[in-house]
Amino acid sequence: MSSTPNIAARSRFAPSRDAMQALYRLLAVALLCIALTALSDVFFTTNNILNVLRQTALLFLMASGLTLVILTAGLDLSVGANIALSACLAASVIKATGSPLLGIATGIGCGAAIGFANGILVTALRIPSFIATYGMMWMLTGITYYYMAGDTIHGFPPEFRQLGSGYLLGVPMPVYVMVLFLLIGWFFAQRTIWGQQIYAIGANPVAARLSGVPVERRLVLVYAVSGAMAGLASLIILARINSAQGDIGEELTLPAIAAVLVGGTSLFGGSGSVAGTLIGALFLTLVLNGMNLLQIHSSWQPLVTGVIILLAVWIDNRTRRSDA
Repeated sequence: MSSTPNIAARSRFAPSRDAMQALYRLLAVALLCIALTALSDVFFTTNNILNVLRQTALLFLMASGLTLVILTAGLDLSVGANIALSACLAASVIKATGSPLLGIATGIGCGAAIGFANGILVTALRIPSFIATYGMMWMLTGITYYYMAGDTIHGFPPEFRQLGSGYLLGVPMPVYVMVLFLLIGWFFAQRTIWGQQIYAIGANPVAARLSGVPVERRLVLVYAVSGAMAGLASLIILARINSAQGDIGEELTLPAIAAVLVGGTSLFGGSGSVAGTLIGALFLTLVLNGMNLLQIHSSWQPLVTGVIILLAVWIDNRTRRSDA
């Protein structure tokens, strides 16, 4: 009984530190925008800003569920492969039934089931999250390639395509989806007992278990949420590009992890926020958008993303040492 106030206190103090980190990152985003505006006449145009928002929304949706996993000091390397399989199954269902709703349910359900399986591997079988999700990534990749057999599924109903390429009041639909899940994620992580328990698990899983937190159940929950968000992201991608093939999610895991880490969520768990992940997603999108506008060769983009990840982890290490 006495441990519950400690968890609540931990949650109350964490957001204040996260808020200060978010301010610094917002300043970095503002400076980057100023620099890109000076370097490119195209950057600060309506079309480009809407494109940046759309890309940020997609990256955030992939990374938001992953944020909860990393808050528990875990990792989900199967996000990209999850997106591929979920998108291909959803595409098959839409083409077979003509029902976008069944396709949406299939995509999110498939993603959540994969996340749930990851959670079971980590909790019941005690496999480290890195190994469990790395193995799952290869399993899902093999299943997806076998299922698709080199084929491409394309041509979906206009009402489904609105999810990824439609507009409402001049704003891309994925942006509205992003805002909705940002609010849900913030409320869940900062204003519910389950969210407080997730922070507590990341800070010290042994102390959390001794405090009465059902650690295994919460871990299964966060992996299932991460999987479900990957399934949702797969639907946005599917609706945007109007086709599905086996390699659709191959290069999406690294940017999702980068967005979480750049957003200030500690790879060691217990510190970070979904709002910070949004800032990280926006920063990465602006960097890549700026490289495209400045006609920097695309082969440099993975290198830049890797450098940004290393810097984010290094800064996190420095911050943890100074706090200690």
